[in-house]
Amino acid sequence: MEYEEYIRMGLDAEAPLKLILCGSVEETGKEKTGVVSVVYATCDKRKAEKKLRELIQINPENYYMVYSVPRDVDLTTLTHYPSIEITREDLA
Repeated sequence: MEYEEYIRMGLDAEAPLKLILCGSVEETGKEKTGVVSVVYATCDKRKAEKKLRELIQINPENYYMVYSVPRDVDLTTLTHYPSIEITREDLA
């Protein structure tokens, strides 16, 4: 599946809360650290898409993804919950 298809899935899913996550690799001296952050939350699909496009344009070196999540739910109980994988290769 292509990146844009994942974005569409996140935006179009039924759950009301749209979360935008950012995955990045930060360098501190000789070490690299993978960081995943929640950077935006809204219940407005149009605002989520606009913000996502802005973030991608401003910080193209980072990886952004949008998820639709239900409220008042332990997200770890879902089959797939908001996350971004940072691999060893990303930190090399």
